[in-house]
This record gives sequence, C-alpha cells and structure tokens, in this order.
Amino acid sequence: MTTGKASPAKAAVGDKPVFAYIASLPQPQRGIAERIDRLAADHLPGLQRSVKWGMAYYGVGQGWCFSCGAFAGHVKLMFVNGVTLDPVPPVTPVAMGKSTRGVELASLDDIDGHPVVAWMRQITALPGVGKR
Repeated sequence: MTTGKASPAKAAVGDKPVFAYIASLPQPQRGIAERIDRLAADHLPGLQRSVKWGMAYYGVGQGWCFSCGAFAGHVKLMFVNGVTLDPVPPVTPVAMGKSTRGVELASLDDIDGHPVVAWMRQITALPGVGKR
C-alpha cells in the first residue's frame, strides 16, 4: 500500500533493489515508475541505480541526480539541483533540499506532458550529490 510517505524499502545499491522496489508498487504507480526507469535506461549511458530513503535514485558519474518515488495517488520524479533545469520543473518538494524540483505524475499520460528525458539528460550532465 502506498501512503503519503516514502516506502519502507531498504537502502541498497544496484539494479535489483530498484527493480524489486518498482515491482512492489501498486498500479498506476508501478507503471509510471517502470516508464521512468525505462526512459532513464534508454537515454542515459552508464546509468546507476539505488534505493535510498524509500525511493529509487538514479545517477551517472559521481553522484545521484534524480529520484522516483511512489506516494498515494502519484509518483514524484524529483531532480537534485532541479533549479538549474530549463524549464525548471514546477514542484518544490518538502524536505528534499531547497534546489530540488520535480513533477508529480498521477498517470502515464502525465509523463508525456513534461520534458522528462530532456531533464534527465540535463541533470546528469551536472555533478550529482552524495557518493555511491
């Protein structure tokens, strides 16, 4: 069951923990998270995955660049240092840092309404945060 908080998924680095996290989600959140993961894999060479703070985290290079987490009624796709993106994503999340920005996706159609792949490419061209 998805609540208003991040899932209790255990922190772990690698593809398998992220795939298990996504598989554990109810629909429509699972489908949204699967699409986000597929877009990242298709467009970001060297993509690395991890589960942190109950969400899937993605990065290329030396740090984590964006996260995808399921909540009641939507999936949050949040970009670390998202204030640097063009256009800047519209959502400022609570307790994720002052420069994080993203979108809340309630359906697969919502993904098409945003420049998700462009944001992924822009943010992974910048240094990420944290260490792997």
